[in-house]
Amino acid sequence: MDRAAIQASMKSNRRRDTKPELVLRHQLYASGFRGYRLQWKVPGHPDVSWPGKKVAIFVNGCFWHQCPYCKPPLPKTNVGFWTDKFAKNKARDRRVLRELRAMGWKTHVIWECQLQPKKIDRTLGRLLPKLAVELGRELRV
Repeated sequence: MDRAAIQASMKSNRRRDTKPELVLRHQLYASGFRGYRLQWKVPGHPDVSWPGKKVAIFVNGCFWHQCPYCKPPLPKTNVGFWTDKFAKNKARDRRVLRELRAMGWKTHVIWECQLQPKKIDRTLGRLLPKLAVELGRELRV
C-alpha cells in the first residue's frame, strides 16, 4: 500500500457515529433505553451517556484501543510509532475511566468485536440488565 492510500484510509476513520456505535444505539433504543446523550462533556466524551444518572458507555474500536479479546496485530511498518500510539491510547482510556469513576459515574466499555452478529446477544445479555438497575428502568425484552 502506498503512502497516499494509507493517508486516505486514516482520514476516513470516523470519530463518532461509527457502525458499532450505531448498532449499540439501535439496540439500546429498541430495548427502551432512551434519553441518552452522545459525546457528553465529561472526561473521555462517552459514546453514549445518561448524565443525570451518571452512566457512561464507551464503544472502543478493536484496532485503535487494542482489544484484549480479539487482539488485533500491530501494523508491520513503523512498529515503534504504533507501539507508542497504542500504549498512549490504552493509558488514556484507563485514566478516563478512573476520572469518571472518581466523579461517581458508572462506566461500561463495549468492544467493536462484541457487537458483531455472533456475539451481540451475549454482550447485550450482560449489559442491559446492569443498565436497567443503574438507570432505574424496566428492561424491555
